[in-house]
Amino acid sequence: MSRNRVIGRNNKLPWYLPGDLRYFKQATMGKPIIMGRKTWDSIGRPLPGRMNVVISRNPEWEAPAGTVAAESLEDALVKAEAQAEIEGGDEVMIIGGGQIYAEVLPMVDRIYITQVHAEVDGDAFFPEVNWEEWEELGREDFSASDNNPYDYSFVVYQRPSQP
Repeated sequence: MSRNRVIGRNNKLPWYLPGDLRYFKQATMGKPIIMGRKTWDSIGRPLPGRMNVVISRNPEWEAPAGTVAAESLEDALVKAEAQAEIEGGDEVMIIGGGQIYAEVLPMVDRIYITQVHAEVDGDAFFPEVNWEEWEELGREDFSASDNNPYDYSFVVYQRPSQP
């Protein structure tokens, strides 16, 4: 997410950060992932080593091989959580897009995010978050380089438990 909350432009990431792609793969590997159909379209193929659940409101949309279709976020969560339990895990990863993030944000207790330290143009946005309601668990900062054109950080936030 950029400083101005942009996460997409023309159904693509608005930056190319190889370090972010490696982090994304490492953070999601072996865990069920949930995405909206537009995010699926932008990726164009199932991501290996992960159960790929795609949410589409179109009942005629057929899940391509290697994916599981869901009609709603709730349906996707049921399917992904069941798979996580079978695999002995306890995390389901939501990978976008903006509408899915906005819908799921009140339900999650952890956020893994790449913060791109720049303002970029885009048409898909991460929802507004009151970061005062979250604890920062960890952060890795990276400077721009030949391969990565922006300064960026990997940050993990946890919603504090309610007493």
